[in-house]
Amino acid sequence: MDPCTSAQDVMRCDLCETAVVEMHCDTCLINLCKACVGEHMISDESKKHEIVKFSLRKTTPLYPACISHVKERCEMYCNKCDIPVCVTCLASDQHLGHKLLKTVQVLDNKKEKITKELAELNETIYPTYQDIASDVQNKMSQLKKEYGDLSTAITKHGEDWHREIDKLVKKLKAEVDEMKNTQLQTLQKHLDEINKTMSDIKDEIDSFNTVIDSNEISEIFKFASVNITRYKNIPEKILPYLPKFTQGRIQRRKELGKLFGTLSSSSLNSDEHGYSMKTTHKSPEAGSSPPVKQLLDEPETVTTMKTECSLYHAACLNDEEIWTSGDEKTMKLFSISQGSLLKSIRTKSGNRPYDIAVTKCRDLIYTDYIDSTVNIVKNEKIEEVIRLQNWIPKGVCSTSSGDLLVIMISDDRKQTKVVRFSGSTEKQSIQFDDQGKPLYSSDSDYISENRNLDICVSDGAGAVVVVNQVGKLRFRYTGHTNAPKNKPFHPRGITTDSQSHILTADNNNDCVHIIDQDGQFLRYIECGLNNPIGLCTDTYDNLFVAECNKDQVKKIKFLQ
Repeated sequence: MDPCTSAQDVMRCDLCETAVVEMHCDTCLINLCKACVGEHMISDESKKHEIVKFSLRKTTPLYPACISHVKERCEMYCNKCDIPVCVTCLASDQHLGHKLLKTVQVLDNKKEKITKELAELNETIYPTYQDIASDVQNKMSQLKKEYGDLSTAITKHGEDWHREIDKLVKKLKAEVDEMKNTQLQTLQKHLDEINKTMSDIKDEIDSFNTVIDSNEISEIFKFASVNITRYKNIPEKILPYLPKFTQGRIQRRKELGKLFGTLSSSSLNSDEHGYSMKTTHKSPEAGSSPPVKQLLDEPETVTTMKTECSLYHAACLNDEEIWTSGDEKTMKLFSISQGSLLKSIRTKSGNRPYDIAVTKCRDLIYTDYIDSTVNIVKNEKIEEVIRLQNWIPKGVCSTSSGDLLVIMISDDRKQTKVVRFSGSTEKQSIQFDDQGKPLYSSDSDYISENRNLDICVSDGAGAVVVVNQVGKLRFRYTGHTNAPKNKPFHPRGITTDSQSHILTADNNNDCVHIIDQDGQFLRYIECGLNNPIGLCTDTYDNLFVAECNKDQVKKIKFLQ
């Protein structure tokens, strides 16, 4: 019969191949006409043939054969032995006293579990990986655009220079391309791994669907359900960081390389908390680079705020309010524009706070040197976050990820380290360099995280110590020649700005040092400072300096 010229034929009996199908054997999976049912029943008397109407085919459970009694079917299930059993097995003593269930009931329970896991794969896990893949692809597109913008900026700056620097322009652009390719390759590898996992999940989904659709009980029992927990461990979030092009000014030809401009290092960081199921979160670090701001030729004091107490610390709550602390047992919140006292919080122990900081959630954090605790102020109530044993907390800062970095000194004052905490859980300890030598002295008091995630510590012994995110030493800054008072460098408060500049107070020389993220000195800020100690910046890159001797805070503009 030609299927192109004829209508579809009706289904015929599998035995006689002529009569129309009316019945079905669910045991043998054979279609039968009524006349052939009897012949089929006696064709193999060792089987229990389940004959149903054709419309009801595959509705009869196909009980598995007993492994001990070949001709028997297992309609019961021994819960203790975790195996299906037949009537003959039950008549023996081997399952005496065991809890027995109907095989159909066990089947329903297993199918229900498989159905739930299939739903989780379909509705939660696989869509999450789709979102992650889309997020990585978007980052790659944005990265290409921003690297393109970076190359354009370098080219534009190069047009203003003489032919002698053409080679330098090409060199810098080659570095940009190399950084771009490195980051894109890393992201592509990350994307390939995600796509591979998505493919594995899809295969698992197909396997689950096959089992769900099957009426072969033995196949279902043999089905080894995959442990989908491993798919719930979603991949870390890769955060690309672009290098920054810093322009220079021509003074002498031998300094062209330095003055033309340099590229900061690029990086790719992993954030294991960057994604959650069915959701992708974009962190501030993964967004566009901040606009380039140049240093003012002459920094200027915008306003001066009197506090009536000797100040050691300052921390901006926002662009309108600032927390301060000093030689008193209280921490005070002031209005920046009006200079008025808004709030005063007394420490829980009655001790002077050693250092203060503000978290991403705008809560006040302070360390208690005497009580060996780190505390948080929420809704004017103080909660103990960390209690140390055999160590004393000093400087503290809140990171972009929400962690706390705490400078700690041992009880015997012989060891100093920086510890990263997530809540009260210690995540990282930084104490020694690659040669096993201590990174910090016992005079290390102030700490800040830079935009590139470097950890910056001011060591009162005469250095700013900067390590990268994993704790590897990047550089030590030990001051610059021609300090305003020609006294030894004595770093105190430390902070950073949107350009990744590092600013540290030098109370010996009544000034603030500005260095770039690679430790190169840029300039001093003097502005009539007297014994500057605490430093902080707001979102507009205004610098706030706590002057201990004058009991006041100065707001200074130093960037264009």
